[in-house]
Amino acid sequence: MSAASSGVSLDPRTSARARAWAEGDVDDDDRAALLALLDRAEHETGDDAARAAAEVASAVDGHLEFGTAGLRGALGPGSNRMNRAVVVRAAAGLASHLHRVAAPADPEAGPPMCVIGHDARHGSAQFARDTAAVMTAAGVRALLLPRPLPTPVLAFAVRHLDADAGVMVTASHNPPQDNGYKVYLGGRCTPGGGVGADGDDAPGRGAQIVPPADAQIAADIAAQPPAREVPRAEKGWSVLGGDVLEAYLNGASALPGPPPSDGHRSALRVVLTPVHGVGGAVVIEALRRAGVTDVAVVPEQADPDPAFPTTAFPNPEEPGVLDLALALARRRDAHLVIAVDPDADRCAVAVPDASREGGWRALTGDELGAVLGEHVASGGLAGGRDLRRHDGDAVLACSLVSSSLLGRIAAAHRLGHAETLTGFKWISRAPRLVFGYEEAIGYCVAPQLVRDKDGVSAAVVVAALAAQLQAQGRTLLDVLDDLALAHGVHATGQVSFRVEDLSLIDAAMARLREQPPAELAGRVVERVDDLSEGSPETTGVPATDGLRWTLHGGGRVVVRPSGTEPKLKCYLEVVVPVAGSDLGSARALADGQLGDLGAAVRDLLAL
Repeated sequence: MSAASSGVSLDPRTSARARAWAEGDVDDDDRAALLALLDRAEHETGDDAARAAAEVASAVDGHLEFGTAGLRGALGPGSNRMNRAVVVRAAAGLASHLHRVAAPADPEAGPPMCVIGHDARHGSAQFARDTAAVMTAAGVRALLLPRPLPTPVLAFAVRHLDADAGVMVTASHNPPQDNGYKVYLGGRCTPGGGVGADGDDAPGRGAQIVPPADAQIAADIAAQPPAREVPRAEKGWSVLGGDVLEAYLNGASALPGPPPSDGHRSALRVVLTPVHGVGGAVVIEALRRAGVTDVAVVPEQADPDPAFPTTAFPNPEEPGVLDLALALARRRDAHLVIAVDPDADRCAVAVPDASREGGWRALTGDELGAVLGEHVASGGLAGGRDLRRHDGDAVLACSLVSSSLLGRIAAAHRLGHAETLTGFKWISRAPRLVFGYEEAIGYCVAPQLVRDKDGVSAAVVVAALAAQLQAQGRTLLDVLDDLALAHGVHATGQVSFRVEDLSLIDAAMARLREQPPAELAGRVVERVDDLSEGSPETTGVPATDGLRWTLHGGGRVVVRPSGTEPKLKCYLEVVVPVAGSDLGSARALADGQLGDLGAAVRDLLAL
């Protein structure tokens, strides 16, 4: 009995697609695995055949979509998975784009140049070598980073080397079975090129791709032949030495200013976890150069391990991921816990807090964003004493789903503030940017170094700030108290709805557009912004599928479909002024109002 006779029909077109993909694959193991799966679907019986048929269809009925995050998906054979054949065709498409855009921009500058990095996930090193081989065969100058390194090092290299493009093979904090392919553009692929006479970068130089480049590259990829027919050089690319990493470390470690002399090192005790990723050694060295030397690494999570044995979802925001680090911090009586995600572009921080169970508190992305934003705005970084510019204010930027507190901090320092779409591909493009963050623990404290979120430089800055505060008998929590007294308590949270049927999200968004709420949790909805209209006069951001409701008293709700998961996400904020210096009452009131607002949003959506 075949799959068809067991109740599962394997479409002949699916079988043909699977055989065609296998024939064009460049990896013998992937080819054999896909053909074996197809054989099971066509010749086995019962549930085994049905499962095999479903796997074949999932693998080849469609293509892994190339978008503004590049590629990301589960490893495995087939057009809809991350594998060598998909990477070879993606590299060939990107090479075509570079020849079409970069070479005509300045023919005398020579062939396009692409720098390539990778993390330590399954397949990452091979995918990076395949990319270098394809680029070289296509006449693109390919520069390969020497070993697994954090994503911020690759993003830095694109700017430092004035490359036309960069590729980072990583799935960031995704589960172990995933991998990805992140693309940056720079040099001649950036409108306006290089750095202007006033010191400002051209928009997006060294940043992740955005429309229309993503669609153009996707079209170039779709035009490529089967992977086996794509030329690949056996040699000819360059493997970079340690100069790029050295330059990055020098830049990141210098952000807080000169470290204390050897006889007066920081007394700050830090616990660090790289969550089985590639950031550990780089963060430790950056901290050392900045004068923070008492750093203990969580031994169970210290070394790169693509299996991520201590966590199924290696995101420092996820419950349980920081447990080992907090346990070590208690044993060492540490002052600060720092976690970076596996490719070290995100940073999480926890601090001692006697009022919390377990004696420690993890700061939210909004809280750390406010602390870092205040530090930058106050001139706390090297060379940042006067952020006012002759051509306008320096700008603090955050995503539209992040707290409004950053805007108040910017106004208090007479600086500019920008809200952008979610994702650092947008935040990093804010004009005159000096600091940017998003609530999902992403921070850009040094846009002159890296036009992306950077967990390494964020770790350096927050550790140096914590050490400075410690010398004054203060902590990061005292900074949060200062901000609350000055600007009110800004409490933020999130309500998410995961669905099996994506049409439920479309229907919910349509219903909310037709009938927006007049009030939520007793607060009048004073303003409704439909973010799909994209009017800069009313929303300040380009068009996106989302709604924003501004509440009386300063709170707000942003509702948007997730771009990566089958979820409808609702971002909540309430703002409570502090009467006198009674922070405790204000925080209790804010927590209660935030809970009420979350309950009201759940009732409204009813998903």
